[in-house]
Amino acid sequence: MATLGPGATNLVTGIADAYLDRAPMVALTGQASTDKLHKEAHQVVDIVRMFQPVTKWSTSIGQVDLIPEVVRKAFRVAGLAKPGPTHIELPENVAATRLDPARNLRPIAPNRPGFPEPKEEAIEGAAALIAASQRPLVLAGNGVIRRHASGALRAFAKGLHVPVAVTFMGKGVIDDRSHLSLMAVGLQARDHVLAGFDRADLVICVGYDLVEYGPSRWNPDGSKPIVHIDTTPAEIDTCYRPELELVGDIEGTLERLLAAILPRGIGGRNASERHATRETLVNADLRTALLNDLAGYASDDGFPVKPGRAIAELRAALGPDDIVISDVGAHKIWLARLYQAYEPNTVIISNGFAAMGIALPGAIAAKLVHPDRRVVALCGDGGFLMNSQELETAKRIGANVTVVVWRDNGYGLIDWKQRNEFGKPFGVEFGNPDLVAYARTFGIEGFRVESAGELRGTLERAFAVPGPSLVEVPIDYRENLRLTERLGALTGGA
Repeated sequence: MATLGPGATNLVTGIADAYLDRAPMVALTGQASTDKLHKEAHQVVDIVRMFQPVTKWSTSIGQVDLIPEVVRKAFRVAGLAKPGPTHIELPENVAATRLDPARNLRPIAPNRPGFPEPKEEAIEGAAALIAASQRPLVLAGNGVIRRHASGALRAFAKGLHVPVAVTFMGKGVIDDRSHLSLMAVGLQARDHVLAGFDRADLVICVGYDLVEYGPSRWNPDGSKPIVHIDTTPAEIDTCYRPELELVGDIEGTLERLLAAILPRGIGGRNASERHATRETLVNADLRTALLNDLAGYASDDGFPVKPGRAIAELRAALGPDDIVISDVGAHKIWLARLYQAYEPNTVIISNGFAAMGIALPGAIAAKLVHPDRRVVALCGDGGFLMNSQELETAKRIGANVTVVVWRDNGYGLIDWKQRNEFGKPFGVEFGNPDLVAYARTFGIEGFRVESAGELRGTLERAFAVPGPSLVEVPIDYRENLRLTERLGALTGGA
């Protein structure tokens, strides 16, 4: 909710984030009286039209009798696939109207529309295509999480011995401890090659959205055969032209598809042969390299702390169901690359709109939904300072979140990209306040890590605080360029 004028315009970034991250949301804004909208007036701008490019539907209420219909439509449209934001504008004179009780206006009850499932011939066609492939690979996105289809996806992958790569926003759809998990793609120029996209003869895209990781990154010449499984038809791209589209309920589609393929096998291989091929495809490449990276960083005592060591200690300190909300910055790349997710919705990475400042308010929201879990907001110092005032909100409402701030006194991801592109950075350095003292001005306990060996214990102390806490971690981002030298140009987005 927001007032007219600047209150409404301040919502644009959050609304745009919901639009590209496919999050259902209803925005309600005020507006001046309708008798002022035809002329220049204090704080009056055309909010409805301003929001139209970043909402699924944006409207103004002109008369009170329409409120039940408008509100119900706004919530319905926001929740329909693909989910996203809607907007209702309420002019002051309409808001001030007194209702006649005789009109008996009542809210319209919501309904829950179901998803259709693909026709049998579509299932059979996809089953034949997958069964004929020798080296299929699944690319899973956030749609799997939205539709609560992770169980079906895991069963599909296990039943067919097919490896699964996920987008940043799909982390957790497969347990990263599984030998079938290739973990996240979209980090470096050569990561998708190491992941097996170069050798895959079929890519099965499940709940995948082009905004999560552009198909030109993993299918640059558009030659890969693709099966598209989602609640909506594919967004056609020169590098994303599915052979078959299975549009409908993801869970039901995967279950039917698995049942149709199992009797046929894949590429004529029996179970043991599929297992051997899977081991070659998965373990020889990205998975082994990533696990080796993580193991190497876990014992690195360098200070400032190496990003990989910070990720290893965070993973060790949190349980399988605990939640990490990532801000946007260089730390997002390291989290997506090395942090192992075990369950859906335990690693939240905004990679559609990718707006800095999302982690702290996002963590507060996550804690309200899951009060029994540990919730960490993982931030860079740049993103943290964009919304650090929300520490007051966390303190006031008693949201027991831990804010972990990686401090490098600059915009690390932009620095990384500038050095790759131009050989030197520009305009990315800034000074920081004393972050621990800053947290304490809000009445929040703050901790500063003074050595790599202190990190795990400091995290545990912060988690034990009965209320919000902050942990400042001086970070060594020289590792960014070393990673680039090994894996090629950065592609993970800002």
